Amino acid sequence: MINKVAKKMWMLRLMLLLSSLAAASSSNVKPGSGCQEKCGHVTVPYPFGIDNSMRAMNKNFFLNCSRRDSLPKLVIGDLEVFNLSIENGSMIASFFTAHRCYDGLGNRTSDYNEPYVKLGSRPWRLSDTRNKLTAIGCDTSAYMGDPDGSFWTGCISMCTNESAKLNESSCSGIGCCQILLPKSLKSLNLTLRSVNDHEDMGRFMPCDYALLADETFNIAEFLASEDKSSSNVTIEWVVKEKKCPDDPNSKVYGCGDNTACYYSENGQGYRCRCKPGFQGNPYLGCVDIDECLDEEEYLCEGNCKNTIGSYTCDCPVGMYGVGKVGCRGFRIITIIASCVVVLGLLFLLPIGLWRWYKFIKRRRKIKRKQEFFKRNGGLLLRQELSSNEGNIEKTKLFTSKDLEKATDNYNVSRILGQGGQGTVFKGMLTDGRIVAVKKSKSVHESNVEQFINEVVILSQINHRNVVKLLGCCLETEVPLLVYEFIPNGSLYQYIHEQTEDQLPITWEMRLRIAVEVSGALSYLHSAASIPIYHRDIKSANILLDNKYRAKISDFGTSSSMAVDQTHLTTQVKGTFGYLDPEYFRSSQFTEKSDVYSFGVVLVELLTGQKPIRLVETEENRSLAAYFLQVINENRLFEVLDAEVLREAKKEEVITVAMVAKRSLNLNGKKRPTMKEVALELAGIRASIGDSVLQQCEEIDFVDYDNARNFKTGSSSTGSFFNSVTFSVDGDPLLSNKW
Repeated sequence: MINKVAKKMWMLRLMLLLSSLAAASSSNVKPGSGCQEKCGHVTVPYPFGIDNSMRAMNKNFFLNCSRRDSLPKLVIGDLEVFNLSIENGSMIASFFTAHRCYDGLGNRTSDYNEPYVKLGSRPWRLSDTRNKLTAIGCDTSAYMGDPDGSFWTGCISMCTNESAKLNESSCSGIGCCQILLPKSLKSLNLTLRSVNDHEDMGRFMPCDYALLADETFNIAEFLASEDKSSSNVTIEWVVKEKKCPDDPNSKVYGCGDNTACYYSENGQGYRCRCKPGFQGNPYLGCVDIDECLDEEEYLCEGNCKNTIGSYTCDCPVGMYGVGKVGCRGFRIITIIASCVVVLGLLFLLPIGLWRWYKFIKRRRKIKRKQEFFKRNGGLLLRQELSSNEGNIEKTKLFTSKDLEKATDNYNVSRILGQGGQGTVFKGMLTDGRIVAVKKSKSVHESNVEQFINEVVILSQINHRNVVKLLGCCLETEVPLLVYEFIPNGSLYQYIHEQTEDQLPITWEMRLRIAVEVSGALSYLHSAASIPIYHRDIKSANILLDNKYRAKISDFGTSSSMAVDQTHLTTQVKGTFGYLDPEYFRSSQFTEKSDVYSFGVVLVELLTGQKPIRLVETEENRSLAAYFLQVINENRLFEVLDAEVLREAKKEEVITVAMVAKRSLNLNGKKRPTMKEVALELAGIRASIGDSVLQQCEEIDFVDYDNARNFKTGSSSTGSFFNSVTFSVDGDPLLSNKW
C-alpha cells in the first residue's frame, strides 16, 4: 500500500515537472498563431519579433529576416545579428572592417572603405565595456567618431625596427593598439590613415586594419583567417531608457508577471528578470519553480512543501534544526551542555563584550590603515625609497588627523582647484605653515603607480623653481600629497584670464619667468642626480608664488631616465597644443620633447595667445604652427602681446622669438638643449641692446643675421596638425588651478 502511494506521489511530481518545463520552453515566443521563432540559425525570443509573422513588444524590437541568400539572415540595417540574449540584454552582430594594403613604396594596393554603424532612436547602445577600437599595422592611425561630430578619438600603431613583432596574445602598442568606447554611443564611423604614407613599412606588415571588436576578439585568429572583412561587436539593449520605479511592487512596462525591474550595467535604461523562485522569459511572465522536485539544488532533510516563489522544509517529529540545513535528534548531554554555556555567558557577558568590543575596534582600525597603506602604494613607495637611498630626501609621513585638522576636515571652502586626478585643498599645519594638500580620487592600479611616481620624483628635486613636496599620507582611503602653498595661481591664468585687480604681467616678468622655468628644466635634465623629464610642460603647470617667481608643478606623468636613454611608450601622454610632433609620431620621448613644450610656453609669453587658437582655418589652430608661419612671413610684431610691444626692446623680442623658433623645430636633434636655452635667456635678461647680440653671436646660440631680416627656415608644423584630426589628452595626476 505504501509503495503504491509513493509511486503515485512520484508520478504527480514528474507531471508537474514536465508541465513547468513545457511552460518554460514555450515562454520565449509571444503567444499567437503563425509566430516565427527562428531566422536561419538564430533564435529570436520575445520581446523581439521577425517581420510580420511574430509580434514584438513594440517597433523598437522589430527585426528583419533577410532571405536574399540561401540561408536567411537576421539583420539590423547593414549589421548581421548572430545571437540574441535575454539574460545579458545583448546581441552579437557583424561589423565591417576598415582596411588598406600597400607595397613597399607606399602605394595602395587595395580598396579602402570607411564603415559606419547607426542604431537610430532605438534604446540600444554599442557596449562601452565589451567593445574596443582596435588598430593593427606598422604605420597605422585609426580613429572613430560620431557622424555628427560630437567626439573623435583614436590611437596609433607603429613598428620601430625589423625585429619588432606583433604580440599576438595582447595589443601592446607595437603593431597593434586599442582604446575603449565612450558611453551612450548609438552611431560610429571608423577611419584609417597612414602616419608616414606607409613608406618602408610593407616588409613588416603590408596591410592596415581598423575594426570594432568585442571581448572575444583574438589577434592571432584574426590575422590567420582568410576573411578579414568583418568582426563581432556587442550591442546592449534595454526596454526603455528610464530608471526603475521606486516602488518595487509597481507594474513596469514590458515586464511580465513574477518579475523584477533592474537598471542595466551600462546605466542607460532598465530590463526585466524573474524573481527568485521563478523561471522563464521575464518579458512574457515567469512561472513558479517546484523546489521540492530538485533535491540537489534545494536541500531538505525534512518535509518539503512548495510555496509560491519558495518552499518550506520542517524537520520530522522527534528532531530539531532547520530542515533546509540539517535536522538532528534531541540529546540530554546536548541540553546540559547548552545550559552550562548559557549560564557562563550570562556571568561573563558584560566583561567579555566590553573587552571584545575594544579589541575588535582597535584591530579594525589598524587593519584598515594597513589596507589603505598597501592599496595607496605604500609598499611600492617603500621599495622606491630603498632603491634610491641617498638620492631622495626623507619624506614626512603625515597622519590623517593632522591633515583633517589642517583642512578643516576638507571643507569645500578650502578647495584651491580640481583636476582629472583629484582635488587640492588649502591648509595650515600646527606649526603655522600654509600648505596645499592634494587629495586623489578613487585609486586604480595605474593611478597608484602615477601617484608614487610623483612622490619619488619630487623627493629627488631640490630647486627653488620647482614646487617642494613636504610629505604624504597613505593611511587614508585616498592618498594625499602635501606641498608648499603657491598663492598666486598659474601662469596660464595670468596670461589668458587676467582681471583688473591683478598685477599686470610686464615684459620683465615674462622674461624672468622664462629664465626661471628654463633654468629649472635645465636642472632636471642635466644637473639632477638622475635626469628627469617632465613630459607635460605647459603654462597651467607653472605656478607663481607671492613674489611672482615661477615654480614647475604636477610631476604625475614625469619619468626618470638613464643617461642617453630615450623613453619608448605605447600610449602618447601630454597636452594637445604643447605635444612634441616628433614624439607623437615615434612614441619616443626625449629631453628635446620638453624643449618643444617650453617653446610653446615662450610663444604664449610673447603673443598672449592660447596654444590652441579658436579660428576657422585648420592650419592656423596650432599656436606653434601659426607662430612659425608669421616669422616666415616677416610679421612677428603683428602677433605680439600689447604689453610686450609697449615695454620690450626690439632686439630682446627678436632674440626670444628666435629661441622659441629653434625650440619648435620639428627635428628634435636640431633643437637646443634646455641648458642652452636657459643660458641664452639668462643672457638676454642680463644684457640689453647690441651687447646682447654681440655676446650671443659669439656663442652661436641664435642666427641674428636671419633674425634682423626676419628670414627663417620653412616649417612643416602646420602640415602635421592638419594630418591629425583627433586629440591626444594627457592625464596628469592633477591639473593645476592653484
